[in-house]
Amino acid sequence: MDHQTNEELVISSDKSRLDLDLIHTVLASAYWSKGIPRAVVERAIEASLCFGVYKAGAQIGFARVITDQATFAYLDDVFIVQAEQRKGYGKALIAHVTEALGRLRLRRTLLATADAHGLYRQFGFTPLAKPDNFMEINIKDIYQQ
Repeated sequence: MDHQTNEELVISSDKSRLDLDLIHTVLASAYWSKGIPRAVVERAIEASLCFGVYKAGAQIGFARVITDQATFAYLDDVFIVQAEQRKGYGKALIAHVTEALGRLRLRRTLLATADAHGLYRQFGFTPLAKPDNFMEINIKDIYQQ
């Protein structure tokens, strides 16, 4: 489904429009997925709800949501390419994603970020209320091994 945010920006959940070369290039250099193989990116996209951000037809951003579409979602792999940052496109993307997830009436949506807390707070994300209830298996630098 496409959503026109203004005369130049389109946000779409149509996976056939995604620029896999761009997505892999950005994710392979991102702090959270450094060195990720393209096959892993493709497999992740296939199994997720994805949103592409397009300006003048070219992809400039992406967000991936891992979800059962009934009770839970994890927002991941969110980016706007560097040349297009600080123009409100990230905010438009997160507004669109949270609106789409809101229609699903999920019990919980999580995300992890090292540097964009202010952006996500604007859309209702808060620190974990009971962080001691959460556990993880976290294999650091998995794609460099």
